[in-house]
Amino acid sequence: MLIEILKSKIHRVTVTDANLNYVGSITIDEDLMDAANLIEHEKVAIVDNNNGERFETYVIKGKRGTGTVCLNGAAARRVQPGDIVIIMSYAMMDFEEAKSFKPTVVFPDTSTNLLK
Repeated sequence: MLIEILKSKIHRVTVTDANLNYVGSITIDEDLMDAANLIEHEKVAIVDNNNGERFETYVIKGKRGTGTVCLNGAAARRVQPGDIVIIMSYAMMDFEEAKSFKPTVVFPDTSTNLLK
């Protein structure tokens, strides 16, 4: 049996921009992506702590060291720059493997989005 569990999480990061006129996705600083074990085009769930919105999109690489977290396209309507969000990805794995799997969780500085 396969189950879906948390694989990666960027906990409490600040939205730096919202770009409605873009094809779609979330742009994330590549340093944050690496730290959280996320890859480009990976599906992620976004939770906005300010307004309770929950939605899914996919990741695109942002410039390293910038702290960029930009929601693009329709997702830009769900957030405001300055909102605090949680970004999560999930993985399917065997039930027994899932029992011992430990997700990657990062806690960036919410004032800069850089790793502490």
